[in-house]
Amino acid sequence: MPPKRIRFGIFMPPFNSPATQGATSSLMRNVETIKLLDELGYDEAWVGEHHSAGVEIIADPLLFLMHVAGQTRHIRLGTGVISLPYHNPLWTADRIILADHLLRGRLMVGLGPGSLPTDAAMIGLEPADLRPALDHDTDVLMQLLRGDEPVTVTTDRYELVDARCQLALWSDPLDMVVAASVSPAGPMLAGRHGLGIISLGAMMQGAEGLTMHWDRLQVEAAEHGHVPDRKNWRLMGPMHLAETREQAIEDVRYGLDAWAEYTQDVLALPTLRAAGDTFEERVDWINESGLGVIGTPDDAIARITELDEQSGGFGCFIMLATDWANWDATRRHYELFARHVAPRFQPSSARLQASEAAARAVHDDLYEKNGAAIQAWTDQNQRTVPRAATR
Repeated sequence: MPPKRIRFGIFMPPFNSPATQGATSSLMRNVETIKLLDELGYDEAWVGEHHSAGVEIIADPLLFLMHVAGQTRHIRLGTGVISLPYHNPLWTADRIILADHLLRGRLMVGLGPGSLPTDAAMIGLEPADLRPALDHDTDVLMQLLRGDEPVTVTTDRYELVDARCQLALWSDPLDMVVAASVSPAGPMLAGRHGLGIISLGAMMQGAEGLTMHWDRLQVEAAEHGHVPDRKNWRLMGPMHLAETREQAIEDVRYGLDAWAEYTQDVLALPTLRAAGDTFEERVDWINESGLGVIGTPDDAIARITELDEQSGGFGCFIMLATDWANWDATRRHYELFARHVAPRFQPSSARLQASEAAARAVHDDLYEKNGAAIQAWTDQNQRTVPRAATR
């Protein structure tokens, strides 16, 4: 059996920390990051929706992705995620369908409840409202995308009366996922509608958490007549790589503390809260908790291999994009990952190594034969070249 191919990409909230950075330059760096990944052969880039707290500054992932689409060629682009309870499902469905037609196969759609309570508060929603709203609105959204019949529904957030989308999706099927953190709610919702999942913080949950996500997805999918595919399961975690562990740690002195303080004092998201009060404590927490990797390509290979074994197999690993390191070191990180990590989980690497091994095995014999052939042909065609006349 040929080696399984794991896809790779990024999950970009984005974390443009600290908030003292110029917003326009941060957004342009976010664009340049995805352009770089496209050039390096990454498979996917997911971009989030946020409206407050000063660091995650992309308010509309679809709008941002359509801007990036014209500057990239191959990488698939996903909403990571649309905070569905914030929006009317009809207009959300219409925008998704339009983007799907314009991207023609490159669009992916992720759905979630909204991660920043400061976002929800501005439109009068409490944290307790969000997950029930996501559960309800996903059902409405899927009806609108399928277009089987008009949708009429009334909630305390919106009303639809014989609503329908005038376009059908371009993709059949559209690649859609639900964000899943530590609870079974995300996998259950995904299983009910035949969608994939992005397991956020999966690297910190270990084998038990990963198994829970997949088992709940399978049970719910079976009850609703769907067959889940592990290719549609994505795991997410942060990484920063350099040639040595010491260099990787030195690189992240640039921005790790600002990111950690944002998660501790601003974000108000219990599922993503850095531990530690000092730089050294935070580095140790990331590497020792299993959340992420600050180290070398070999460290990344070992962690992804461990995740593959713990989970029973998944389709895509997406790195959490951060401002831990400066731009030059961040570029180098993505280059190292593309050059040395991703190939270890893709069939071409095994074939290249097999081809090299086959050539190495016959090298001495062919070297001698080829040298003899070159010499024989040279001797056979040897002739004296007359010397040019001189005055």
